[in-house]
Amino acid sequence: MNYILNIETATTNCSVSLSRNGKTIALKEDNDKNYSHAERLHVYIDDVLKEAKVSKNQLSAIAVSKGPGSYTGLRIGVSTAKGLCFALGIPLISISTLESLSHCVNEDNGVIVSMLDARRMEVYSAVYETNHNKIRETQAQVLNESSFSEYLNNAKVYFIGNGVEKTKTLIKHPNAIFIDNKLPSAKQMSMLAYNKFNNNNFEDVAYFEPFYLKDFVALKPQV
Repeated sequence: MNYILNIETATTNCSVSLSRNGKTIALKEDNDKNYSHAERLHVYIDDVLKEAKVSKNQLSAIAVSKGPGSYTGLRIGVSTAKGLCFALGIPLISISTLESLSHCVNEDNGVIVSMLDARRMEVYSAVYETNHNKIRETQAQVLNESSFSEYLNNAKVYFIGNGVEKTKTLIKHPNAIFIDNKLPSAKQMSMLAYNKFNNNNFEDVAYFEPFYLKDFVALKPQV
């Protein structure tokens, strides 16, 4: 019996799930626009373990969403996951945030574009087939009217994530399908983490860092 704790903090959604052999058995999440992950994450971890009646000592591994996404959110999630792995002596698993998000789409045909909001008209995005095989690597890109045209001209394209809002102001192609109000969730991490666990696909706890994609830029405070 393998219990894996999954942590997702790449966006405003603070999300924690507990899975047993790849199936989610407890989930706690809240999309607080104020990024309250530092206050809520450990509470949510305790809540899902209590709900499932599982102790931390029963955990087989910790899985964390590795990015891209919010610099602060990723840092909090990864530092928490690494701390638990160190304390419990269990392996660390990293899950691509955009890959996990793509699993919210269940369609037979077409292409999935997982996208997270970046600054101005920029998004972090990756492209997947509907069987969730990646067909284009993660990129930071500035959107325009012709973005993703190589996919839109050939198939239906399902756009998902918090980059959708700005995307649909530009892309008017009839094959574009916009899925609103979906953020990465620890629920979709469960099977992905279990598959990695079974393949011993673990991270080096001491040296693992989130996939920020771009360097962090601190904004100057308003005077």
